[in-house]
Amino acid sequence: SQPILGELTASQVTPESVQLQWSVPESTFDSFTVQYRDAQGQPQVLPVDGGSRSVTVPGLSPSRRYKFNLYGVWGRKRVGPVSTDAVTGAGMCRSCPSPQEEEPLSQPHLGELTASYVTSDSIQLEWSVPEGTFDSFTVQYRDDQGQPQVLPVDGVSRSVTVPGLSPSRRYNFYLYGVLGQKRVGPVSLDTITGEGVCWISPCSLWVLAPAPRKEEPPSQPRLGELMAPHVTPESVQLEWNVPEGTFDSFTVQYKDAQGQPQVLPVDGGSRSVTVP
Repeated sequence: SQPILGELTASQVTPESVQLQWSVPESTFDSFTVQYRDAQGQPQVLPVDGGSRSVTVPGLSPSRRYKFNLYGVWGRKRVGPVSTDAVTGAGMCRSCPSPQEEEPLSQPHLGELTASYVTSDSIQLEWSVPEGTFDSFTVQYRDDQGQPQVLPVDGVSRSVTVPGLSPSRRYNFYLYGVLGQKRVGPVSLDTITGEGVCWISPCSLWVLAPAPRKEEPPSQPRLGELMAPHVTPESVQLEWNVPEGTFDSFTVQYKDAQGQPQVLPVDGGSRSVTVP
């Protein structure tokens, strides 16, 4: 069953930090994220591994009220938030829902996607995030054979170089922002590789091209049938297919003989795994 988050509390408070603690009454999460706004009002995201039940938030300002929102990440889903307020200072701390004081951080959105550097076999893409933060990004495009390609990018980066392209060829790039189980976007860009020529619409630094025929972004991947072709008294081999698109990774979830939930991560290139 889907795990649930228990109460979030602030157990230790100093002028510069707050230690947060929480419980998971049922099942387990793959990871957690703590979200809050710093002294300048900018949203901050603190990732926490799924085995932890506490984290210290550093770099805070004295005598200031902070609201912390905790999310649990379970596969492609994001559960929560549960919230708590804390005031930094000499032992001052409050732990209460107080949802009316501040809403959880609004969903981030993507800014413009541009090509900052173009060669005959690579393109450097840059983008902005005007509001909020993402857990990660994915860049999708089709190679010379028309096969969809997915390039994962961490949530802190704002640029990536796409290598292995062909000279004098038009490419359509699609950027998605990933936040928990949600995918935001895409924002898109058409470019042509070559000797410093970049075709962008709009574009102030490079040659303008007529608006190209839009290509549909690579469709969202989907899972096919799951089968158990080999079974022994102590293990089960699982196999599956992906009829369309590609995944970054997979997770297999099951309950062991004691009824405890188990999570088995699998890389995105695999189509089988043995559960021992």
